Amino acid sequence: MSGQPEPARAEGRRRRPAVVVGLVSLWLAGPANLPLWRALDALPELDGPRGVVFMLALGLMIAAVVAALLSALAWRSTLKPAIGLLLVSAAIGAHFMGTYGIVIDPTMIVNVMSTDARETRDLLSLRLLLTVVLLAALPLWWVLRTPLAHGRWPANALNNAGGAMLGLITVVVVGLVVYKDLSSTMRNHKTLRYLVNPLSSVYSLGRFAYAQDRRPAGPPQAIGQDARTIPLLSGQHPPLLMLVVGETARADHFSLNGYARDTNPGLRGLEALSFKQVSSCGTNTAISLPCMFSHQGRKAHEDRGQDSENLLDLLQHAGLAVLWIENQSGCKGVCDRIPHTRPEIPAQGATPPEGTLCPEGECLDETLLHGLDERLRALPAERRARGVVLVLHQMGSHGPAYAKRSPPSRKPFMPECTSAALPQCDSGSLLNAYDNSIAYTDHLLTRAIGWLQDQAGQYDPSLLYVSDHGESLGENGLYLHGVPYAVAPRTQTQVPMVAWLPAATLAADHLDLVCLKHRLDTPLSHDHLFHTVLGLARVQASEYRPELDVMSPCHGG
Repeated sequence: MSGQPEPARAEGRRRRPAVVVGLVSLWLAGPANLPLWRALDALPELDGPRGVVFMLALGLMIAAVVAALLSALAWRSTLKPAIGLLLVSAAIGAHFMGTYGIVIDPTMIVNVMSTDARETRDLLSLRLLLTVVLLAALPLWWVLRTPLAHGRWPANALNNAGGAMLGLITVVVVGLVVYKDLSSTMRNHKTLRYLVNPLSSVYSLGRFAYAQDRRPAGPPQAIGQDARTIPLLSGQHPPLLMLVVGETARADHFSLNGYARDTNPGLRGLEALSFKQVSSCGTNTAISLPCMFSHQGRKAHEDRGQDSENLLDLLQHAGLAVLWIENQSGCKGVCDRIPHTRPEIPAQGATPPEGTLCPEGECLDETLLHGLDERLRALPAERRARGVVLVLHQMGSHGPAYAKRSPPSRKPFMPECTSAALPQCDSGSLLNAYDNSIAYTDHLLTRAIGWLQDQAGQYDPSLLYVSDHGESLGENGLYLHGVPYAVAPRTQTQVPMVAWLPAATLAADHLDLVCLKHRLDTPLSHDHLFHTVLGLARVQASEYRPELDVMSPCHGG
């Protein structure tokens, strides 16, 4: 029998919050930052003892910042939830940074916030589960089981303030000691700052919330108030433009652009025009899609203070029939004010797509063409008489589940990688899976052109295809996309752009085919899309800039 009462023994087992904060901070700075330490270890300028000292100092600074943050939240009702959030965030961040080589910056947070359940499902893996268990679940289990000795309010406030102040002082002192190495390393390797886990997530989420809060309320600024269609001339039909927005397609994997594999047999047979040097607006869909439909251009769109209407709004103001068909995670606001639908929702009078085209609730891109005759007829007749713009938003080559982007009957390159953990696949099977998705896009575009050819008696048809951004396939340890644009590799920013213009449309628009072929190597960007579409749709507006219309220099009259 003990002489000490049970409550006193329980009180003796309690730990001071500062001890738990310190241990958690060291855990987050150490194992949870393995991608950062690997990246630093690979830098030649940090080789040797000097590099070891720098990494130890940086680890101490990270731990001190985390400790300062948790110390400020070290209250009875907030400390353990805050630790749980940081541990889970750090584990998920460590998995994606370590597996795919991505970084977590504000644009990545935008992309995460716009991801749907289908995309999330493709990213789930046993490796992710193990990482979360090891880096988050086990330490969190210990934290939750550990009773804390919180003092009364005045003493608790003093301890919290003292812990936060000590953490900040440590950051300043250690930072001054290694300032020379710290400044040169972060200046020469800017992406490293977004590998600091989980502080990069906290910072980027804060930037995202701040940007959302600063966005003016109310409708977007109107554009195209003077937009109108150009009257039809003799021999002209109303324009029918199909704009296909690709996903995650790389320009250097199109055989039309010189890729060794024949990924574009259909388009090659149709003599499609492939523009070989096109730069994207961003490195993820959430950034690129609104930007490429904007009249402002990449730089002005990035710095905008207020949202504006976009290309599709202007086309609708001009009186054209506009329809967006979505086969991905959404149009990111681009189609909010125009008619839009999904391929699994049949048009009136059409049957739903076959079950084989929509396996596991995810439709293959061919379904974008399903019931297109009925969709066209359902558009207002008075608008169709002025012209039609159909926008098809692909699933395209969205990773990491590249093998899901093409049906079993259309896989010319085998064997292919079927794992979401891309580094576990050999490079050959990974390229096969990705190139199969590109070849399937070629099949989609070929079928789309066949449908457009059938409309030639009533319309002057044309097709324009352009991807939203590119993709990394293991080059320099990078996978997927989303690297900050300023330091992104060309594989993520160089995108394919293909145009199909039949002879009748060329003649009706007085376009010189030889001239267009001479422009295929001209440096272009998403900034040209807005104005090129206005030209192909025969729309006049004060926002139109002929110098940014890809076709404009080749007009014969």
